[in-house]
Order: sequence, then C-alpha cells, then structure tokens
Amino acid sequence: MKTKKVLALVLALSMTMTGLVGCGAKEAESAAPAPAKEAAADEAPAKAEETVAEDVTITYMASQDWVQDAELELGKKFTEETGIKVDYQIVPSDQYESLLMTKLNTGECADLFGGQSSQFSIVTQFNVEKNAVDLSGESWAANVDPAAAAELSVNGKLYGQPAQDVSAVWALAYNRKVFDELGLEIPTSYAELCDVCDKIMAAGITPIYESVSDGWHHVLWLENAVAATKANASYPEALNNNTATFAGNEQMRTILTQIKDMVDRGYWGDNYMSNQHADAPAAIASGEYAMVVYNQGLGAEVNAVDSSIDVDDIGYFVMPLCDNQSLNVNYCGPSRFIYSGSKNIDAAKKYLEFIASEESLSYLTENVGKFNQLPFSNAPSAYSDVVQDFYDRYPEKVAVFQASVKYFNPAWMDMGSDISAMLLGEMTPDEVLESIDKLRAEQAKAASDEAWN
Repeated sequence: MKTKKVLALVLALSMTMTGLVGCGAKEAESAAPAPAKEAAADEAPAKAEETVAEDVTITYMASQDWVQDAELELGKKFTEETGIKVDYQIVPSDQYESLLMTKLNTGECADLFGGQSSQFSIVTQFNVEKNAVDLSGESWAANVDPAAAAELSVNGKLYGQPAQDVSAVWALAYNRKVFDELGLEIPTSYAELCDVCDKIMAAGITPIYESVSDGWHHVLWLENAVAATKANASYPEALNNNTATFAGNEQMRTILTQIKDMVDRGYWGDNYMSNQHADAPAAIASGEYAMVVYNQGLGAEVNAVDSSIDVDDIGYFVMPLCDNQSLNVNYCGPSRFIYSGSKNIDAAKKYLEFIASEESLSYLTENVGKFNQLPFSNAPSAYSDVVQDFYDRYPEKVAVFQASVKYFNPAWMDMGSDISAMLLGEMTPDEVLESIDKLRAEQAKAASDEAWN
C-alpha cells in the first residue's frame, strides 16, 4: 500500500518553544505533540530569494498542536536564508482562545497569530478587518484552495493562510488488527457501535480513548450534528437567522444522550477525564485501546510510536451517533494571520511566503503524518489506500456546524465544559442544548447581529 516515507533520523529541536502569560512572555510551556515524521534540518527546502540585513525577530503565537515540528525546522531554514528570526509562542489549547482575545482587544498581540478559520468567526470573533492584514495580493494567495480561502475571506479579501490539512476529517480511527481478530465489522449505526464496543470490552480492551482534560476533544463527537442537517437541510440557515434553536432538536438531543450513554457503559474507560489528546497515538499503539476520534494521520503517528504497527493497520469510519453515515466535512482549520498592529508586517509576510512555497509544502506533507493534502494547489497529495478507501466509503458530504452555523465555533470550549458537566451527571442533554443557545445569543448580541436584535 502507498504510504509516505518515514525518515529514520529524529532531530533534537534547537528552537525554543515558549509558553505565554502575555505575547512577549518567556516562561517555558510544554511543546505541541511531536508529529509522526521528522527530517534533518538540512533536508528542509531552500527558497528565500533575498537576505534581510537588519536583525528582526517575528513572534508567532499559536495554540498547542497548531505548529508542527516540521514547521519549526522550516523556521530555522527561513532564518538561515533571510536573517529573520521566528519566536514561536505555543499556548496550551484550553488557555489559547481567551489569551488571544485579550491580546487582540488590548492591541498587544504577536506579529503572527493562529486562529481557527470560519467565514463567520473571523468576523465576529477576530474582527480581521481591523486586527489582521489583507493578504489578497501575496504571491501564494491564488494557490489557496477556494473552499478554504472562503473561510478566511471577508468582502473578497483574504486575511489568513491555512496552517493544516483541512481535507482530513475527524472520525473514529480504529486498530484494524483488533477488529480482524475479534471478527468485527465497521459499525454503521449507534446500536452496531455499542455491539462492537461490548465485544472489545469482553476481550479486555478499552474500546475508545477519550481526553476530556484538553477541553476541546470530546466536543468533536458533535460532528455528528451533520445528522441534523441531513434531516433538515434548512436547519443551519434557520439557526443563522435565529428562527431555530438547538434546544428541542431531536438529533442534537440524541447525540448528547448517546455520548453520555457511551460513558455510562464504560466505553471510554476509567481515565477519560484525565487522558490527554497528545497521548492518543501511544495509547492506540499500546493495544490498551481500540479506537479514538482522530484525523487521517493517526496511522503514521502510531507507526512512529511502534514501527511494528503499519500505517495502514489503522482504519477510519465516521462516528455513527444518531446513525450518521454522512462524511462530516469542514474547510475550517488552524490558520495563520498577521496582526495589523505588528511592526514587522513585511517580515511576517516573508515567512508566510516561505511556508507556502512548493518546497515547504512538500516538506510539511512528507514529515507530518496527518498532512495528506494541504489546501494549496502547489501542494502534493499523499493519501494511502486505506485513507482513500475511507473517503470513498462515504460519498455524501455534509458541512459541520463549525463551517455552516454562526457563533458555534467560538462557543467550543464552553460547550466542552457543559458536556463535561453532563458526563458527570451535573447537566442534562437538554440543559446543554439550552446553554449552547445562550452562548450563541451572547456572541450574536456582542456582534450586533440583526437577527438577534
């Protein structure tokens, strides 16, 4: 089967990744999880055409796991060729959003900042027309995939650069060897998923690895909300016009009820509240867990932990809560923005140009397991047979609420807190839905959205 080349040499990164109390703070924080593949710095592509004489350092503030080790290597190469240094400031994911908003609101942000793309939230949350630089005229802008560019644009102007592969979707990644040994088939309904999990538990394996402590990962089960769109194609539009609510929606209530049911049945094991997302590849490689919600790069990451496990030993299927069988597509993802108040805008633009070059995109694709097709026309494709089979299995594609519903993505971490409370028996599914409506209303009123006024 077709797999990407795994390079044997593991590098010790010399670039310091710093955590934040503020954009310029230097107190060390833990770095993002290591990607599946790394290569020697001298293998990073050379591109820069001119050297900047002055001593310039640009700061880049991002959430954990948004800047891969391969990008750090490219950053060192960028510095060698331009003289521009890059200070990567990585913030724990559960703290990033509030810190970013504080920095944007006080006018003290880093030269480059990471943010989730969305044609809605980049306006209502980041206010990119004020806080970010128009990148429409940059040499790489025309190479951005149109669907991804639409989620980074306002009034025809492009304000961000995609930082990750948005073609990958969040799905249930599973150990194919475990399924084969137990005679299990890919489930296509919630009842079938429960049957699979029961048989896995009977074999002494925890069915699903979940990491509630990160604050965001367990909310990914709401990707099954595409079932609500499938049941009523006009539902997202109604939500955006404030003529519909989450409270009372049959599919949303079913999904939350089934999430709680999975926990009550023991499918997430005993440590789901304290597990961390960064440990998921090792957890699957250990054989203690059979499945995890992940993107299509998990095979490469598990292989990096244990080379005896082939990349294609990890398969994928859509999360079948509410019996969903539609592919949950989302062209939104972590992206890079240049802060409009930066004193180093030209240097930051050079960095984005370097990262978006054909050589850099090829390097990232080769060395980051979850990058199979970065959203640029000059980026290579590296789908394995197993991943391609996964996409082919689900011809019907439905946009997730992150991409189709206003004020949903900005409420993500708050939804995570509410769902955590639900798992602990402190909230009901109906109360979680009511809270989502309240959170969205607060966001809408802050944005002076006429539909809420």
